[in-house]
Amino acid sequence: MIHLLPLLLYIGAFVLWIRLLVRGSQGRGTLVASVVTGAAVAVHAVALVVFWTTYGELPLVGPGAALSSLAFVGGLALVAMLPLREVARVAIALLPFILAVQGVALILGVEPSPMAIDFQGAGFVLHVSFAFLGYQGLALAFAAGALYLIQHHELKAKRLGRFFHYIPPLATLDRLARVGLWGGFACLSLALAFGWAWTVENRGSLEMADPKVLWAVLSWLIFLGILITRAGGGRSDYRGAVAAVVGFGVVICTYLVLRITVGGTGLFL
Repeated sequence: MIHLLPLLLYIGAFVLWIRLLVRGSQGRGTLVASVVTGAAVAVHAVALVVFWTTYGELPLVGPGAALSSLAFVGGLALVAMLPLREVARVAIALLPFILAVQGVALILGVEPSPMAIDFQGAGFVLHVSFAFLGYQGLALAFAAGALYLIQHHELKAKRLGRFFHYIPPLATLDRLARVGLWGGFACLSLALAFGWAWTVENRGSLEMADPKVLWAVLSWLIFLGILITRAGGGRSDYRGAVAAVVGFGVVICTYLVLRITVGGTGLFL
């Protein structure tokens, strides 16, 4: 039940942000939505701490627990953006991702892993933590990119209505996407480095045939591809937004295919 409460609060926060969009209200409405969002993240933190103290295991192993932690990292990123008035409105695009991840975590069950893992200790925590931050960076770039494309379409169609005034300016969304991409790329690179360092030292191989390794490398290459797409002149910001949306979709779809075809608890996600 304690893991369901954050999901309900996230849903409430999303409804409030949607209400702000529909009614175009600001001020107190924004404050209430921000407070509910912060409360959801705080309750989520308590739920994860309870999991840790109850099972004596960090919620990083096993798909349900790991996905719940991933959703929590997304919530932290969202809370960090709330003080920035314009950027706070990205919540309307980022919260659905958090809701989906936490919802899947509850469906799978937020439970301790039935399998003992040999990769433990500080190295494992750093590996998984940096991986979570990396994927959250991509999720942030996706949210900013999706809003960028909507705002760009509104400008091109010369529809300067409520939706146009609600979404942050194109320049703000582009900067946010750039921060998410570079931060996520750096964190995922560190996650791969920690994971491979342990694997080579203890198993003498990079284990490139492992599905979770293939997915991580594919994600890293997608990051690189998006950053390359953003390079150069012309409409690099527009190209980058399209690449971030498509790239995020490829990463998520690949993950779902792996979970369905490979299954098991070998993947920490």
